Amino acid sequence: MRVLPVAATLTLALAGCGEGGDPVQMALRDAAAARQAAAVKEGVTSPAATAPAADSGDAAFVARMIEHHEAALELARETLARSADPDIRRMAEAEIETRSREIAQLKAWTPRDETSAR
Repeated sequence: MRVLPVAATLTLALAGCGEGGDPVQMALRDAAAARQAAAVKEGVTSPAATAPAADSGDAAFVARMIEHHEAALELARETLARSADPDIRRMAEAEIETRSREIAQLKAWTPRDETSAR
């Protein structure tokens, strides 16, 4: 599947961006990039297979939100390629930045013991 290597490359590239930013966000990006790189190295091809494992709705939420945000990224990139309107391009660029950051956060999520979370 072609999307996974592209997503892994984008995640790794974005992990190096934003030096001097929020250390928590940088750590989340680094963790997500490491998890994605390990999955690619092992030959995992499905986004659901790279999502953190858990026996709850939490993992399903994370996996579905990653897929949702990746679709938004694809649309924003297509828009950048086709639009000449500066306002639309700014919105697409902002969407790419926001969704990329959120994907890194979602991929860095790890399940907690649900009994202690309540």
